[in-house]
Amino acid sequence: MAKDQKAKAKKEQAKGKAKEAVGRAVGNERMTTKGRAEQMKGDARQAKEKEKDIFKH
Repeated sequence: MAKDQKAKAKKEQAKGKAKEAVGRAVGNERMTTKGRAEQMKGDARQAKEKEKDIFKH
């Protein structure tokens, strides 16, 4: 289960980076902001999973 969540976090981060880059390239501020938001969502998910790992050991 934790590996699934970690993979989902990485996927969200990568998707967000891509969206942000495309938004910047075409000058779409809304897309850039959505990309940043997705990256932060992925960062939060990853931090949560790391916390769980710490308490497992």
